[in-house]
Amino acid sequence: MKLLHKLKRFYYLYILKRKYYRSGKCNCCGRCCEKIYVKHGKNILKDEETFNKLKNLHYFYNDLEVVGKDETGLIFRCNNLDPITKLCKNHKKRDRICRDYPQEEIFMMGASLSDGCGYKFTPIIPFSEVLEKLMKK
Repeated sequence: MKLLHKLKRFYYLYILKRKYYRSGKCNCCGRCCEKIYVKHGKNILKDEETFNKLKNLHYFYNDLEVVGKDETGLIFRCNNLDPITKLCKNHKKRDRICRDYPQEEIFMMGASLSDGCGYKFTPIIPFSEVLEKLMKK
C-alpha cells in the first residue's frame, strides 16, 4: 500500500472516525432535495413534534417541508428547490447541511443515495480485508 494511501486511510479512520470515503460530485438532479433525511444529534428525525420544536431553534428547518415518513424517519423536501429547473434557488448561500450532503452518518443509519446520484460511498477498509482478518483468527 502506498504511503499516501496509508496516511489518508489513517486520517479518515482514526482522526475523522469515518468508515467510508465519499467520492464523486453533485450532478444537480435535485433528487436529494426532494427526499431528505435530517440528522439532529445522534439520530435521524422521526417525529413531527421534534421537527416543529427544531424549527423554532434553527432557521434552516423552516426551509424544509415534511413529505412522508418511512422506517428510517421523516422524509423532507427543501422549499428552496425550484420544481422546474431542479436547481437550488439559494445555492450560493445554502446552509452547511446542504453543502455537506450526503453525509456518511445518514448513509450508515440506513438512508440510501438517490438513483443516479453523482456521489458514492466506498468502505475505507474493503470487505475482503475485514473477512481476511476474521479468517486468520
